[in-house]
Amino acid sequence: MRAGSLQLNFSLVRTILAGLIVQEWISPHGGSEKVVEAMLSAFPAAKLLTLWNDAPDKYAATDVQESWLAKTPLRRSKAAALPFMPYTWRHLKPRDSVEWLLVSSHLFAHQARACSPYSDVEKYVYVHTPARYIWTPELDARGQGPIPALASSVLRPLDRKRASELRHVAANSAFVRQRIRDTWGIDAEVIYPPVNVDPIEAKEEWGAELTPGEAQILRSLPRPFILGASRFVRYKRLDAVIRIGAAAGLPVVIAGSGPDEATLRAMADSAGVPVTFIPSPGDNLLYALYQSAYAFVFPPVEDFGIMPVEAMATGTPVLVNHVGGASESVLHGKTGMHIDPDDMDSAVKALECVSGMDRETVAARARTFSTDVFQQKLHAWMER
Repeated sequence: MRAGSLQLNFSLVRTILAGLIVQEWISPHGGSEKVVEAMLSAFPAAKLLTLWNDAPDKYAATDVQESWLAKTPLRRSKAAALPFMPYTWRHLKPRDSVEWLLVSSHLFAHQARACSPYSDVEKYVYVHTPARYIWTPELDARGQGPIPALASSVLRPLDRKRASELRHVAANSAFVRQRIRDTWGIDAEVIYPPVNVDPIEAKEEWGAELTPGEAQILRSLPRPFILGASRFVRYKRLDAVIRIGAAAGLPVVIAGSGPDEATLRAMADSAGVPVTFIPSPGDNLLYALYQSAYAFVFPPVEDFGIMPVEAMATGTPVLVNHVGGASESVLHGKTGMHIDPDDMDSAVKALECVSGMDRETVAARARTFSTDVFQQKLHAWMER
């Protein structure tokens, strides 16, 4: 039998066998939920198990099973539920037979183990990051304070012990792969997360897809402008987008919402360049903003970063932090630039460098992170 046929047979067997996809919890919006969606598409016969499901309509066609925590008030507070999670993951009770586990982990889900008779099934763990709460609290405010610090002193040794038992581990970027080495002392394969680039590329002109109100917003923007978009929280560094625009003498558009809005607006008032805020744009308007921007500026240190790839899918070059996973998707000097967001001189020079970058080259780079590519690499990893 040829190798290609053997690989196909393995794919079919893995798809048909009763599998269980495991997710920390399900929220209405979130990057890990998009990964789970692609996993379910790759393995349509699989069931889904989670601590609790706060978006019951998201996977309506899938058998979604919740843990005992879903029946308690703890589901309303991740911090309060934290001490109970390791035990819960070690004592999963699937309703049906399980031949394999595929785990999406950014906290403790990698510790998952189904109770007998399924405790020895193969487990494949896709890691978005080791738990920031306990390993890198400087990157997550929820891990700061005396109570999280006390919990971390207990949970870190247990987490490292459970991670040492893992046999099949994939990381969502080389940046996270190194964090896995540093925290757990194990190696991982890099499989970049899926980005839904196909529908973004399908429209030549997103401005034509807008409602009249959205179209008016787009028309009213000063040109050229640089774009920053994310949740308005401190670590997303939208303040740096405003500073870069001011240093370059370019208008700035900030899209999103969040608790830091008042701080950002106060900063915008003294920026010296026009700064326009667009609250919570829908997908069509966001894609039109990407497409219309001179450059998309993405300053945070992220594990991967979906939005830079979305922006590239519209042909727009991207400035990203030279530290973090986003620097792996953006090709320096070809599809954007890697910058230090606190070095205004280099950031301004980077903006000059992106002028004239070939939009098709930029869009082609985004295609390498498509959902199809993710699913192919996921199958190949699990088959090995």
